[in-house]
Amino acid sequence: MTTPLRLGIAGLGTVGAGVVRIVQRHADLLEARSGRPVEIVAVTARTKGRDRGVRLSQYEWEDDPVALARRDDIDVFVELMGGATGTPKEAVEAAIAAGKDVVTANKALLALHGQDLAEAAEANDAVIRFEAAVAGGIPVVKALTEGLAGNEVTRVMGVMNGTCNYILTRMQAAGLTYQEVFAEAEALGYLEADPELDVGGIDAGHKLALLASIAFGTRVDFDAMSLEGIGKVSIADIEQAADMGFRIKLLGVAQMSGRGLETRMSPCLVPAASPLGQLENAMNMVVLEGDAVGQIVLQGAGAGEGPTASAVMADIIDLARGTRLSTFGQPAAALKPATPAAVSTPAPFYLRMALQDRPGALAKIAAVLGDEGISIDRMRQYGHVDPAAPVLIVTHRTTRDALDSAIAAMERTGVLAGEPVAIRIEDV
Repeated sequence: MTTPLRLGIAGLGTVGAGVVRIVQRHADLLEARSGRPVEIVAVTARTKGRDRGVRLSQYEWEDDPVALARRDDIDVFVELMGGATGTPKEAVEAAIAAGKDVVTANKALLALHGQDLAEAAEANDAVIRFEAAVAGGIPVVKALTEGLAGNEVTRVMGVMNGTCNYILTRMQAAGLTYQEVFAEAEALGYLEADPELDVGGIDAGHKLALLASIAFGTRVDFDAMSLEGIGKVSIADIEQAADMGFRIKLLGVAQMSGRGLETRMSPCLVPAASPLGQLENAMNMVVLEGDAVGQIVLQGAGAGEGPTASAVMADIIDLARGTRLSTFGQPAAALKPATPAAVSTPAPFYLRMALQDRPGALAKIAAVLGDEGISIDRMRQYGHVDPAAPVLIVTHRTTRDALDSAIAAMERTGVLAGEPVAIRIEDV
């Protein structure tokens, strides 16, 4: 008889309950696809008696996740608690030390401690799999580590936080302010307990850091990322960008330049007709570019019980089949320390400003841009909002340093009526 793959599951929230449901509902299918039974042996969570909508009585209960991780009768420790420190980290470390394989959806843990955990896993002949940590049900980790393994990856980018995409698309569709839609998202339960993890770009930044490590063979370095959330995006920016043929997205981009690895998570403009521009509501999209394959676009639900549990099960089935890969696609010792690079790749920029209603004001702004070597692609002036005149400029490709110098010079002209807004336009 084929030996079953035995699971210990820590965390029985939305995702954990979803994994239990899949194992119970599709036991025959899982065995047929993996070549062996997949069984849950024991579980743990913060509270034992809560109704989670799945049968748990047939599994042994552990009060301590670390004790669960060390059990002799489990092969895979499934960590679905979340959090970069404390019990989740201790439990994963205990599982690795005991030679257990680990499947996790914990992007924060790996973004901050991935290198150490990967080295420990390899030293103990264990495997860490984390498909569910990035973009929910989208199989982007598998795409990078397996499907595109023959490519030199040139760029990774995407919308990796569904809450932010919901807020931005809802603002545009309903003409609501950021504060109004933020309140809606909070009422719907879309936001993390700490909303800054979502709207500040931190959650999406953790995911991008993991993908960058796989794509470019570097050690995970979340701290080197340029990070900006969506809190400053106004309905005026959304409406006027749309008037120029763009949509605003919280976009993560990782690419290797001559100076090193550029990683940034920030609001960007993308063409409205592009796949990213057409992405609506709480969906995720990841775009991968390789020298042989060209551009690959992956889209799907980035969160929720079904999509995330599906990704967890994909990793479990791979382990049941005997597929064993290094955590970040190559041995941890071979990963190079990333040389962080400031965002220097030239790009067009969107500039929105209000000018004093006086003769020659616009000419002074154009002169400042010219002095910094920045040429204007398109410009529109909207109806006066006394006493200011709103102006929208789209530049040709330039660097952020040159643009910042130009904005500083604009402020010295005395013709600005407020602080200019500058948003990068990403070529997709």
